[in-house]
Formats: sequence, structure tokens, C-alpha cells
Amino acid sequence: MVAYTASPRKTPESKKDRGYIVPNTGDPDGSIPSAWYSGLDKESLHTFLKQDIDILLVAVPLTAETLHFLGAEEFAILGKKNAHIINIARGSIIQQDDLIAALKKKPEEGGLRGAALDVTDPEPLNEESELWDMENVAITPHISGQGTAYVDRSFAILEKNLTNLEEGRPYINEVNRKRGY
Repeated sequence: MVAYTASPRKTPESKKDRGYIVPNTGDPDGSIPSAWYSGLDKESLHTFLKQDIDILLVAVPLTAETLHFLGAEEFAILGKKNAHIINIARGSIIQQDDLIAALKKKPEEGGLRGAALDVTDPEPLNEESELWDMENVAITPHISGQGTAYVDRSFAILEKNLTNLEEGRPYINEVNRKRGY
């Protein structure tokens, strides 16, 4: 597994996850990815996408830098591995017409194997969209973040942040308005 972030993660300390992690799960020390890639420019993104990626999970915030971050060039790179795309972030991170074109191609033509889309652009997805009838596409109604434990986890984050406030430590999962998320 490889990871891609906006900011470099070159030291063991920078790879640690300081956000909320469900007890006994996750990768708090950042040791699971075999390699870390970073950057918001196309060259850095393409270097990452040229790795042995068969499933690309998109879980980034929508910012000016990530708007239409994945398009025809990126799908052509992923198509060489016949990759599958999963988008649980925001629909407009992907150039949807380019995604449709890549999904229509056969594997031997460098097409994508499939897509699982929890988000689309627009949302909700138009009834006329070709995505609805594509056999290699699964669409869900923007529910990937919901689950039976969501409320309990939200309160656990609140409790941790109240403790951090009381003890003078930084908050977890804090919004950075300068970065836009």
C-alpha cells in the first residue's frame, strides 16, 4: 500500500496520525504504507499514480488545489494497471466526463476496471448520467461516512478535545482554515 498526501511525510514523526483513531484500529504510527508520496502539482501526482496501484481510494478535501485533480491524464496512467477508483471524498475532485470515458474503454485499451462512487458531480447525480447504467460502476448516496458508531465516535472526539483543552494540549481533528479543511 502506498499513500499520497498534500504535504510531505519524510520523517517517522510526520507520518504519525494525530487525529481520532478508533481504539485497536488504524495506523497511528504511519508504518503501514510502504511509501509516501506528496504534492499538489501534476508531476508529483503522476509519479504517485505510476506506482503499482490497482485500487485508488480518493479521500481528500475539496479545495482549489484538488478541484478536478483527477482527469484524463490521470485515468490514462491508472488505466495501464486497469485500476479501480473509489471516491468517498467530493464529486468534483474527479472530472466526471473523463472518468466515464476511461470506464468505457476496454482493459486492453487502458481503461479503468471500475469505479465505486459515493459522491458525484453534480450531486445528486442526474437521471440522464451514463454512470447509472454502467456495469463497472457502483453508486451510493453519499453515505460512506455514516454508520452506527458515528455519533459515539463524534462524542469520543469531543471528549478527547475537552480533555486536551483542560490539559493545554492541541485539539485533534481541528479544521485548518488556511488550508481549507
